[in-house]
Amino acid sequence: MGMGSQVESYKKTMSTPRQPRETRAGLEPLAVLPVFVPLQDKRAVLAGSNGGAPWKVKLLAAAGARVDVYAEAPSEELRGVPSEIAAGSVTLHERRWTPEDLQGAAFAIGAMEDEEDCIAFVAAARAAGAIVNAVDRPHLCDVKFGAIVNRSPLVVGISTEGAAPVFGQTVRARIEAMLPRGFKHWVAAARDWREAVTSRFHGFSERRGFWERFTDRAFAEPDRTPTEADLADLLGQTEALPLGGAVTLVGAGPGDAELLTLKALRALRNADVILYDDLVAPEILDYARREARTMLVGKTGHGPSCRQDDINALMVSLAKSGKQVVRLKSGDPLVFGRAGEEIEACEAAGIPCTIVPGVSAAQGAAAALGVSLTHRDAARRLQFVTGHDRRGALPEDLNWGALADRSVTTVVYMPKRTLRALLERAVAEGLAPETPALVVFNATRAKQATVAGTAADLAGRIEASDLEGPALLMVGEALRRHNARGADAPVEIRAEAS
Repeated sequence: MGMGSQVESYKKTMSTPRQPRETRAGLEPLAVLPVFVPLQDKRAVLAGSNGGAPWKVKLLAAAGARVDVYAEAPSEELRGVPSEIAAGSVTLHERRWTPEDLQGAAFAIGAMEDEEDCIAFVAAARAAGAIVNAVDRPHLCDVKFGAIVNRSPLVVGISTEGAAPVFGQTVRARIEAMLPRGFKHWVAAARDWREAVTSRFHGFSERRGFWERFTDRAFAEPDRTPTEADLADLLGQTEALPLGGAVTLVGAGPGDAELLTLKALRALRNADVILYDDLVAPEILDYARREARTMLVGKTGHGPSCRQDDINALMVSLAKSGKQVVRLKSGDPLVFGRAGEEIEACEAAGIPCTIVPGVSAAQGAAAALGVSLTHRDAARRLQFVTGHDRRGALPEDLNWGALADRSVTTVVYMPKRTLRALLERAVAEGLAPETPALVVFNATRAKQATVAGTAADLAGRIEASDLEGPALLMVGEALRRHNARGADAPVEIRAEAS
C-alpha cells in the first residue's frame, strides 16, 4: 500500500469519531449478598448441641449478643462456652427448645442432628421474625457463615458459597497476613473521630479527603495507636487543601494489573470519574472505588477514536464541576500518550493537574521477554520512536541515521500500520538487514505473543502471523540472545492465564 493510500485509508477510518460513553453497568453477579448484622445487646437463640454449636455460640457472643442456648444433652465443650466468652453473654438451658423461646430473638441458629426437628425450629424462628442459620443445612438457611478475619471493628467476611471451604480458609489466612493487628486501633479511632470530622467538613469531597489521608497514615504506621495529635494534624491538612476538582493523569502500565504503582491505586481509589482508553486492561478498573463513574474515551491506533479536543473538554468540564478526574492511559502517560495536550488544557482552564507515571510498554515488554534493552555488550543507547504521524503514515522526519546505529536499541510504539515501510526504509538508510528485531503483541497480558526475526524478514513474519492486539517493535543487537533462543519457534505465544 502506497503512502497516499495509507493516508486516505486513515482519514476514512477517522471520519466518524467515537463519543465518550459510560461503561460501568453495575456489579458482576454475586453468589451471595455479603451483609453484616449488628447484634450488640440483641437476643440470639441457639438450639441443639451438634459439633458446630460451640463455635456458633462463641461467634454470636463475640458480636455482643445475649445468647440463650437450649440443649437437652449439651456436650462438655458446649458447657464450657459461657466461661470462655469475652463479650456478650451466654445462658445455657438444659432442655429442649420451644416456640416461645424464640420470641424477641434477632438471630436464631439450629444446631440439632435431627432434620425434622431443625425444620420445625427454622419455621418457628422465621415466624418470630428472626434471621435463621441451620448448621450444616444450607438449604434451610437465611444466612450462612463464612471465614472471618477479625481486626474488630474492622471485620472481613469470606464466602465460597460452600463450594470450597478449605480454599476460603486459605484466603482468610492470606488476608490476615496482609492486615496488621494494629489496624483495629486505627479503625476504632475512625469510629471515635467520625462525628468530629462530619461536623468540621460539610462537603462530601472534604470528608473523603480526610479519610483518604487517615487511611494513608494507617497503612504507613499500622502498629501505632493513633492519638488526638493525629486527628488535629489530619484536620489541619484537610482544611489547608484547595477546594474543587482536579485531574490526575495515571499510567495503567502495559496490561498486567499487578504492575500498577501504589500511587496509581490510590488515584483510582480516590477518583469520582475515570476516563480511560481501549488499551487499558479491564481488570485494572476493578481497583476503582465502586461509586466512581467509568467512561470509555476510546483512543485506539488507526481505529474509530474520540477526538482529543472532546476528551480535553470533557475532562476539564468534569473537574470544573468539582470532580476528581483520573485520565487513565495504557503504559506511561508521558510516553506517546498525548499527555502534553491534556496538561495544557488543564493549565488553560486553571485546573490542578498531577501525573502518576506508569510502567511503560517498553519496560513491560522487555521484562516479560527477559531482555535487557541496554546490555552493555550490545547497546549504549535506548530510543523510543512513534510508528506514525498525525496522518497515520510513516513519519518523514525520523532520524534514520540514529535508527541505523548498531549501538542502539530502538523501540517503536504503534508500529503495525507502517512496520514494513519503516524497516525497509531503515535498511535502505544503513540498518544492517541481519539486525535482530521482534514484535511483542499484548505485552504482559495473558495472550502475549512474540514474533522474532531480523530487520529484513520481520515484516513478512508479522503479516503471516495474523496476530492482533497492541504491539511494540524492538530492533537492535541487544535482542540477539532472545531471538537465538526462539530460532526454531519464531512465534512465541504465552499460555492463557488460569
